[in-house]
Amino acid sequence: MSFRTKAPLLAVTALVSAFGFESAASANAFYLQSQSARGTGRAFSGEAADTGAASLWWNPAAIAGIRDGSAAIAATVIRPKGDVVDNGTVIGRPTFSATGQPNGNSYAPIGGNRVSSDPINNGVVPSGSIAYPLTDRIAIGVAVTSPFSFTTNYEANSWARYTADKTRLRTIDIQPSIGIAVTDWLRVGGALNIEYTDAILNNALPNLSAAQPDGFQELKGDGWDLGWTAGVQLHNDFATVGVSYKSSIRHKLKGSLNITGLVGPLASSNVSIDGATASFNTPGQVIVAGRFRGTDKLTLNAQVVAYNWSKFDTIDLGAPLNTAIPESYRDSWSLAGGFDYDVTPKATLRAGIQRAKTPTQNGLRDARVPDANRWTYAAGGSYQLTPRMAFDLGANYIDFSDTTIDRVTAAYAGTAVQTPILTRGLLQNAHAIEVSLGGRLTF
Repeated sequence: MSFRTKAPLLAVTALVSAFGFESAASANAFYLQSQSARGTGRAFSGEAADTGAASLWWNPAAIAGIRDGSAAIAATVIRPKGDVVDNGTVIGRPTFSATGQPNGNSYAPIGGNRVSSDPINNGVVPSGSIAYPLTDRIAIGVAVTSPFSFTTNYEANSWARYTADKTRLRTIDIQPSIGIAVTDWLRVGGALNIEYTDAILNNALPNLSAAQPDGFQELKGDGWDLGWTAGVQLHNDFATVGVSYKSSIRHKLKGSLNITGLVGPLASSNVSIDGATASFNTPGQVIVAGRFRGTDKLTLNAQVVAYNWSKFDTIDLGAPLNTAIPESYRDSWSLAGGFDYDVTPKATLRAGIQRAKTPTQNGLRDARVPDANRWTYAAGGSYQLTPRMAFDLGANYIDFSDTTIDRVTAAYAGTAVQTPILTRGLLQNAHAIEVSLGGRLTF
C-alpha cells in the first residue's frame, strides 16, 4: 500500500477523540456542586445568601462580620446509573484500489457490546472550609473543594470504545478568602481560586481491518491555574440576598500522549510524545441567591446560577500539535428552590428541588460520559449536638432526561486512511443518588 500517515497528525486525531469533558455530574456538565452537606439537603438553594464557612465556596461575603471562628467539612457519595446504548453507529474503514491506493470508505456496524451499563464510576467528593474573624467586621477563610471531577470506564469491547474508554478528571480548588462587613446591611468578599487539575483520557483506535485488534491511545496531563471569586450580600431582619461571580479559569495541562497497538501500514504512527500541552476554559458562574424568613421557624431559599459554558468552546493543543479542537458548548443555567424548617431548637429539616439545563448540544454530544437536562430532588437536615457543633445530612435524587449521543468523529482525520465514525447512540434510564454527611464547628 503506497501511503503513509504522519505521527503528529495522528496525534492530533488522538486528542480530538480523547479530550472531551462531558459528564453527568451533579450540577451542570462536568461541574460538581456538592460542596456542603447543608446545601445538598436543600438542592443548593440559597447557598450564596447563607453565612459561615459552609457557604464560603459560593460567596466569600458569607464570612463577613462573623463573631466566632467556624469550620465545615463534608463528604458526598455519588452513585450514578444509566445505559449508553448503540442505535446504529457505523465505522467507515478505508478501501483500496488494485494498485493499493485509498479509494473511499466501506461502512459497517461498529461491532462490540451494544449496551454499556453504568459507565460513570461511583465516587466520593470531599470538601472543607474554615473562617476566622480578624475584627468584628473583617474575617478571613479558606475553602478546599473539588468542583470538576469524574471518572468513567467503558468495556474494552464497548461500541463507544473509539471515542471513550476511560476518563478521569480531578480538580482540587483552594480558595483563600476575605469578607468585610462594610455596614450593618452590606457585606462584601473576594477570593483567589488556586486550582490543580489532573486528567487521564484514553480510547481505542481502529486498525485498517476489522480482523485486526484495536490500537490504543492515552493522554495524561496536569497543571496549576488561577481564578477568582467576588461577592456581596445585602441583608435585613427578614431577608438576605447574595450575588457572587466565579471567574472562568484557563487550564493548561502538560503531560504525555502515547499511541500503541497500531499494525501494518499504521505501525509507524505509534508514538510517544512527552511535553504535550492542552488548554481549555472552565465556565464562569453568576450566582444570585436569596433567603427569606417566612416564620420564626421557616426560611425559604432560592438560587439561580448562570454558567458561561460557551467559554469551553475549544481545546487548544500546543506544540508539537498546534491545533484547536471544537467543543461548542453553550451557556446554560440552573434554578433551585427550597426551605429550612426548625422542628426544635436543635433539629432542622430541609428540602428542595433544582432544574438544570445541559450546555451540550444535539449533534455534538459524545459518549465520554454524556450530559443531559436534569431535575434534582433533595431532602436533609441538621442536628445541633452542642452549642458549638452541628451535624448535617443531605440526599439528592437526580433524574436525567433521555438524550442522544451523536457526535461524528474520525480516526486519522486528514490522512489518506481517514476512518469516519458516525455515532448514533442514546443515553437512557440515567439517574444518580447522592448522599452528603458533614459537620460544622464554631470555635
